Amino acid sequence: MKFTLRLALVLTSISVALAAPLGIYQHGTVIRMHMGDCALTHRGFMTTFGPPQASGNEGGCPEYVLMTDKVVFVIVGKSSNQLVPLAEVIDFRFQNKELAVRVDDARHESKFAIKEMTLRSEWERIQRHIEGQLNESRREPVDTSLARRNPD
Repeated sequence: MKFTLRLALVLTSISVALAAPLGIYQHGTVIRMHMGDCALTHRGFMTTFGPPQASGNEGGCPEYVLMTDKVVFVIVGKSSNQLVPLAEVIDFRFQNKELAVRVDDARHESKFAIKEMTLRSEWERIQRHIEGQLNESRREPVDTSLARRNPD
């Protein structure tokens, strides 16, 4: 009886241990990237606003916009060599206030700091507003009557 109970317990724990890594990842698409400053994201308040120090990171950090079904994340890499392909579905999970990203079934995960999180519906509304503002500024006629004339 004890042997059967132990065997059932071992088999259950093995199946749970093997099944856990399969379901913890969420999926999202990287839709935008630019290189930004790393100072505020990773080095803290005192380093940013304190006395100048030698810069160890010359290239900046990659900043990505990661879109899921319900949430849009702005994530920042810790160094310039943390590159993620654009327009591809990537797997990610939350780990200690960071996003652990796995690309193309890679063996290791890259850690990214979460800079911003927004609901997707809110993000799309903001993007439409920005696009509308840009379109309005292109349509406004230029008033040439206020142009300065050269006194000849």
